[in-house]
Amino acid sequence: MTQKTLDARLTRILASPSVDDFILADAKDADMAHGIAAPGMSHADPGATTRQRSLQEYRDLIRENTRQGLVDIMLMSASTNDLLTLDEGIFSDSTVTPAIRANDTTDIWMARGGAYAGQPSLPFRSASLERAMCGKPECEPHERAKGASLGLYSITFNNDAAADQLVLSAYAHFREEAASRGFRHFLEFFDPNAPISPVADVGKFMNDMIVRTLAGVAGDARPLFLKVAYNGPSAMEELTSYDSDMIVGIMGGSAGTTFDAFHQLWEARKCGARAALYGRMINNAEDQQSFIRHLRALADGQTTPDEAVRSYHADLERMGLRPLRSLENDLSSTIPAGS
Repeated sequence: MTQKTLDARLTRILASPSVDDFILADAKDADMAHGIAAPGMSHADPGATTRQRSLQEYRDLIRENTRQGLVDIMLMSASTNDLLTLDEGIFSDSTVTPAIRANDTTDIWMARGGAYAGQPSLPFRSASLERAMCGKPECEPHERAKGASLGLYSITFNNDAAADQLVLSAYAHFREEAASRGFRHFLEFFDPNAPISPVADVGKFMNDMIVRTLAGVAGDARPLFLKVAYNGPSAMEELTSYDSDMIVGIMGGSAGTTFDAFHQLWEARKCGARAALYGRMINNAEDQQSFIRHLRALADGQTTPDEAVRSYHADLERMGLRPLRSLENDLSSTIPAGS
């Protein structure tokens, strides 16, 4: 089996935290959150009106981005993993590691007209680890390498003891089950979605909750790395400087300008982040492979956000694709300073 770039990068980062290695993930698990809207709008036809993609088109993008080989992780829903990893085997000869969204807490239930996202998050998991690994309810040990043996598990704290205790209890159960099966995970921390009591400084609150959560997790039950909301350079520097054995990554967040996406990765990397998982920012791009190529260049320290935006627009022009925004607008930031 082809060596996975994720494993090589993790080894080098843990051996020397100052190395330039950076883990990049494409999040194509949105069908576990947004339902029909998950595949996003298609920009495939130059000059044409955008339209809603189908699930099959969404999965075609996963196949294409996997063949490109520039991301280290492809994150998918359990059902997509069943088709692409187990049935088609697209990752067998790829440097990309397949992963599933291992839980789907209520704060990511983004049904149209729904109100779940405005209520305090409740733990929930629909994915079966065994089925993700081998496609069956129970796997023989040698079968667990057939599918995805890596997953993203998410936690949302809301500054409420009763609610947050449920969250941590569910995570404790998951990580012991995962460790017993050789299923690795990376851990996502969402900012409070509906805090019972106001949080004065979300960055500091989250950093403390992240550190105290991991302090009680030992051995092979620990996550490979973290995925956290980017709450600005100060919060990121505080977290990344705390423990050199803790690899910190960022989530891309909602889609803004191309500069927003590129600058966030570039700045977080300067502040010690060593991973980034981008979902909507990649999925909403006019051309996903060009967008990923520029993310990879930023992650490897080969360009700057301004240069990357200009280069990306030059790619779109060469391909005859109409950009969603003018170059001038796409070079602007829509993210408040310090966020």
